[in-house]
Amino acid sequence: MPGAPETARDGQAALVEAITEAVREGDDRTIRRLLARFAELASIADLYALRDSLDTARPAGAHGQG
Repeated sequence: MPGAPETARDGQAALVEAITEAVREGDDRTIRRLLARFAELASIADLYALRDSLDTARPAGAHGQG
């Protein structure tokens, strides 16, 4: 199926966005649920994308706080 990898990437991108939003809102229960789902799908490259997405979601100086 030629479109499957692209569709999977779109789904992962949506999942990263949802995780980022849950982090912004401080919704721990949702964060845990979404991270569990992400862990089922993620590759090492995806973990770096998640880190970068979360870094851009935090205000300057907020790294390491949580």
